[in-house]
Amino acid sequence: MKLLFSSQQFRGLLLRSKQLAIFEACVIGLVSGLAAVLLKYSVGWLGGWRVQASHQLPAWLILPAIGLGGGCLVGWLIERFAPEAAGSGIPQVKAALANVPIALNLRVAIVKLLSVILTLGAGLSLGRQGPTVQIGAALAGQLSRWIPTSPEYRRQLIAAGAAAGLAAGFNAPIAGVLFVMEELLRDFSGLTLGTAILASFIGAVVSRVLGGQSFSLDLNVIAYQTSVSLQDIPFLLILGLLAGLLGTLFSKGIFFSLNFNRRVLRLSLPWRIGLAGLISGLATILFPISFRDNTGLQESLSMGNASLEFTLLVFVVKFVLTLVAYGSGAPGGIFAPSLILGSALGYVVGLSAQHLETLVGLPMGMPAGVGSTTTYALAGMGAFFSAVTRGPITAIVIVFEITTDFNLVLPLMIGSVIAYLIADRLAGESFYNQLLAWNGIHLEPDLASPQDSLSTLIAADLMQRRVETLSSGMGLSEVKQAFSRSHHRGFPVLDDGKLVGIVTQSDLADPSRYPADSSEVRLADVMTPQPVTVNPSAPLSKVLFLLNRFKLSRLPVTEAGKLVGIITRADIIRAEADRIGGETEIGPQSEPSYVIYRTRSPVTGKGRLLVPLSNPQTAPSLLKLAAAIAHDRHYEVECLHIITIQRGTSPAETPVRSIVGRRLLRQAERLGQQWHVPIHTEIRVAHDAAQAMLEAIKERHIDLIVMGWKGSTTTPGRVFGSAVDTIVRQAACEVMLIKFDPKRQFERWLVPIAGGPNSLEALKLLPSLITLGNQPQVSICQVFESELSPIENDRMERIMHELDKALPCPVLARPLQSTSIASAITQLATREHCDVIVLGASRDSLLQQVIKGNIPETIARDNDCTIILVRGAIASSTL
Repeated sequence: MKLLFSSQQFRGLLLRSKQLAIFEACVIGLVSGLAAVLLKYSVGWLGGWRVQASHQLPAWLILPAIGLGGGCLVGWLIERFAPEAAGSGIPQVKAALANVPIALNLRVAIVKLLSVILTLGAGLSLGRQGPTVQIGAALAGQLSRWIPTSPEYRRQLIAAGAAAGLAAGFNAPIAGVLFVMEELLRDFSGLTLGTAILASFIGAVVSRVLGGQSFSLDLNVIAYQTSVSLQDIPFLLILGLLAGLLGTLFSKGIFFSLNFNRRVLRLSLPWRIGLAGLISGLATILFPISFRDNTGLQESLSMGNASLEFTLLVFVVKFVLTLVAYGSGAPGGIFAPSLILGSALGYVVGLSAQHLETLVGLPMGMPAGVGSTTTYALAGMGAFFSAVTRGPITAIVIVFEITTDFNLVLPLMIGSVIAYLIADRLAGESFYNQLLAWNGIHLEPDLASPQDSLSTLIAADLMQRRVETLSSGMGLSEVKQAFSRSHHRGFPVLDDGKLVGIVTQSDLADPSRYPADSSEVRLADVMTPQPVTVNPSAPLSKVLFLLNRFKLSRLPVTEAGKLVGIITRADIIRAEADRIGGETEIGPQSEPSYVIYRTRSPVTGKGRLLVPLSNPQTAPSLLKLAAAIAHDRHYEVECLHIITIQRGTSPAETPVRSIVGRRLLRQAERLGQQWHVPIHTEIRVAHDAAQAMLEAIKERHIDLIVMGWKGSTTTPGRVFGSAVDTIVRQAACEVMLIKFDPKRQFERWLVPIAGGPNSLEALKLLPSLITLGNQPQVSICQVFESELSPIENDRMERIMHELDKALPCPVLARPLQSTSIASAITQLATREHCDVIVLGASRDSLLQQVIKGNIPETIARDNDCTIILVRGAIASSTL
C-alpha cells in the first residue's frame, strides 16, 4: 500500500489543520480573557475590602495583619502546589518557549490566579498584567496536552496564550501580539502570528466587554487635550534619559532584593512573602490614605491632580515597596508598578517644565496646566516601561492603546527609545533573560535549530541501557515464550556475556531457518550471527546511516565486545521529540534523582557501605547484616530510601510522602548506635531506582552496596531482575545481593568456591557475616563433573586451612560430583539443613554458567534458605 497523498487530499488535510488552529486560538483567547476578567474583579473586590476594613478598624493593625497573613498564605499555596507560579511568570513562559522543561498546565494557571488575587488583595505593590501572561500560556499549554500536537505547534499555542493574556490584562490586543514577538518568541511565521493575533483579539474583546474599557484604572484621558511641539522635545529627551537611568536602577534593585532574600534572609517562601506584606502594610499606614488604593493613586498622577512633593513621595515609596515585594518571590508583575513609576516621573518632569516656562518665559508648545502634565505623565509611563522591560515597541503600543490618543505617539517614541537605548547600554540584555540567568537558566542569543542540536548526540545518549537479552543455548519454545511475554520484537543474544547474535520475530517466522521438528533446535541455530553493532561514542549520523543502510530496526551498542545498550528507531524519534519539546532529557534516560532528606554522621570510617531500604519486613535483617560488615571493616553505612515517580514529572517538583522512608532510616540510626557504626541517611525521588542507586554510589564514593533481592525474575533474558541487573553490570563498587528467609538463622553456611575471582570475594566477607550467628558452621563445596583431581583437592584444603585461621568456627569441605551445578548445591543445602548459601557472581552473571543454566534463580527457587550473591569491585573482578 503506497502512503501517498493526492494534491486534493493534501489541501484537505491542510485546511483541517488551519481550521483546528483557528478553533484553538479562539478557545485560548476566550479562556484567557475570562481568566483576566476574573482576576481583575477579584483583585478589585479584595483590595476594596482591605481599604474598607482599614477605615472601619484600626489601620495600624488591620493593614499589616492582612499583608502578613495574605503573604504567608500565598507562599504556602505556591510552595505546596506550584512552585512555577512564583514571580511574574513571564520568565517562565520565555523559558518554556525556548524549550526549557518548565511546567505550563492547568495546575499552574489555577495556582497563579489564586495567588495573584491574594497577593494584590493583601496590598503588595505588584501588578496583575504580567501574571495574566503566564496564566494564558499555562491554559494554552494544557489545551495542547488535551489535544496532542507537535512540539513546534505547542510552542505557537503557548505564545498565543501569552499574547491573549497580556491583551486581556491591558485591553491592548496589538501590544499583546507585539510583546510576544518582540520579547518572548521572535517568530513571525504566518501560523504563529495568525494564532497570536486571533487569540489576542478575542482575549481583549472578552476583557473589554466583561471588564470595562480600561486596563485596571478608569483612565478617561481622552477628555484632556494633549499636544507636543518643537519646544517640548528637549524635555522629552530629559524624560527619556531619567527614565533610562532610573529604570536601570529599578532593574538592578530587583536583583539586589532577590539576592538579599536568597543569601541574607534565607527564609521559606511563605515567610518571605509574609514579611513583604507586613512591610507594605506598615508603610501604607505611614502615608496618606490614597496610598492604600493604586487606582486612585494612578488617576491623580495621570490627570495632573497631585503636587510635586506628593508625586516625588509616590515615586520613592512605590519604587522601594515594589522591590521588596518582587524580591520576596511573590506572584505579581512589574508592568503596573513600572507604569505608575513612569507616570510619576513624567509628571515631575512636566511640572518642572511648567515652572521653567514660568521662570524664564519660554514659549511652550502646549498650554500650562493639566494637559501639559498629562502628556508628560503618559510619555513617562512608556519610557519607564521600556527601560525596565527592554521592549520599546510594546511600551509605545500599550500606552497608545490605553489612551487611543494619536498626539501621544511622538512623545512616546522619543521617551521610550531614549530610555531603551540607555537601559540597554547600562544593563545589557533583556531583563527577563537576566532573571532566567539568575535562576540558573541561560538562553543563548541565537539558539541553534533542533536539527543542528541533534547532531551533537552520540549513541550513548540515545541507547537503552537496560537491555533484555536471551541465551544462545535456549530452546525454540523458550524463545517464543520470551517474545510472547515482551513487547519487544527482537532480542540480542549472548553467550558467556558476549554478544553473538540477534533474533527477531521475522527470524522465528521463517521456516527455512529450522527443520519441521524444532524440539532440538537452539536459538543459536535461528539467530542472525555477528550482527551489525555500534560503539557508544559513535555520532548520531553513523547510527542513522547503519539503520538505513542495512534496513535495521534495532542496533546493539557494544564496548570491548560486551553489550552495553541498544538503539531502536523509536529511541531516535523520541530523542528528537524530547529535544524539540524540551520536556525531558534526550533519549530514554531519566532525569537525575533529587534528594529530599539527608542526615550525616562523622566521617570516621575507612570506607562506605550503601544499603537501599524499601521493604519494612526485610529491612531489619538487611541492616543487621550491613552493620556487621561495617563494624568488621570499619566502614560507614549509607542508608538510602528511594521514592519512584512516573516519567513526565520532575523529581525536584513532584510532591511525595516520605513517612515510610523516614521510619526505616530512623530504625537504621538506632541500629548504628547499637553497633557503634556511623550511619548516614538519604531519601531520593527518582524515575528509576537503579539510576538513583548508581548516582548515590558515585556521589558518596561507595565501596560496597548491600541490597535485597527477591530471588527470581519473570523478565525474559534477565538474571536477577531489571534494577538488580543494572547495579551488577554498572556499579563500580562491590555488590552483595541477599534473598532473606526470615525463618532461618545465620548458623549453617554453605559456600561454593568455583565462581571465579568473585567466589574469593565472598570468602573474604565470611568473617564479617558469621558474627550474625550464635554457633556458626561453615561448609565449602565445589562441583566436579568427574572425580576430584589432586590439584583441585589441594586447592580446597588450602582454602579450608585459610578459613580455619580467619574464622572462629569449624570449616568443612564438601566436594561434589554432578553434571548439574545447581542441583548438586541444592541437594547439599537440603541434606545439611543450610541456613545461608553464599555465591560469587561476575559482573554479568553468577559464575560462568549463569546464562546457560540460570543458576541463582534455580538455587533461590529450590531452596528456602537465605541466598547471598557477591560480586567484587569492577577494578578487581572479571569484566
